[in-house]
Amino acid sequence: MKLDTESDRTGFQERPVLRRRGADASRTTDRVAEELPVALVFNGISHAVMMVTPRELQPFALGFALTEGLVAQGSDVFDIEVHDHERSFEVEITIASQEFVQLKQQRRSMAGRSGCGVCGIESLELLDLKPARIDAAPLHDADTLQPAIARAAAELGQHQELMRATGGVHAAAWCDAGGAVLRVCEDVGRHNALDKLIGHLALEDVDMRSGFVFMSSRASYELVRKAARMNIPMLATISAPSTLAIDIATEAGIKLVSFCRQDGCVEYT
Repeated sequence: MKLDTESDRTGFQERPVLRRRGADASRTTDRVAEELPVALVFNGISHAVMMVTPRELQPFALGFALTEGLVAQGSDVFDIEVHDHERSFEVEITIASQEFVQLKQQRRSMAGRSGCGVCGIESLELLDLKPARIDAAPLHDADTLQPAIARAAAELGQHQELMRATGGVHAAAWCDAGGAVLRVCEDVGRHNALDKLIGHLALEDVDMRSGFVFMSSRASYELVRKAARMNIPMLATISAPSTLAIDIATEAGIKLVSFCRQDGCVEYT
């Protein structure tokens, strides 16, 4: 499947503001990150409404389908069409009939917030807290981990175009084993940024066992669970992890590294 992954939208809007500095005040404009509802419709049935920065919506939809376990592989998604309704979007995803039968049985209907990974789940039984071990070899030993983290931390900011414009979005970066940042996706929601990134990697047929994800956010359960589904061997984050993120990473065999800086990091698994 080849998609048109370009978007005319910048991901921000200019809004009038009154800027104050001490006793001085001036009227000017500020660039503010966009956040709009995006309905994900699978084979004609609405499955989720997420609050998303409306860029790269085709990779986002593909990544969401993969990381939520709605499809097993990218080839199970036949087509993705984006419909712009100005203040909202609808993304129509056509998936294989067998996957669609499983999706209907799952009966998961989400009204997603930008910062929420499991909003709208109907019961505790639908929480997938028992991941299988990933099928990926460790990327780093004690000597190679810190140099890779330091390089990723040093390079991430160079790729955060939307963050520089607005100061209000998360970033998900794909790094090779040495820490070189190869691709970055940005969004008001950290889970959305990761889904966009994974959608791009799936479209480009990247072996996700060959590198790691570096996030500008904290490490939540949902980020680790998404990484586990894609056999990503390491998740590195700038901020702290949660206890459940550590537990899921341990069970899945993912190296979880947080408080990542150029001069240090903390290994949790």
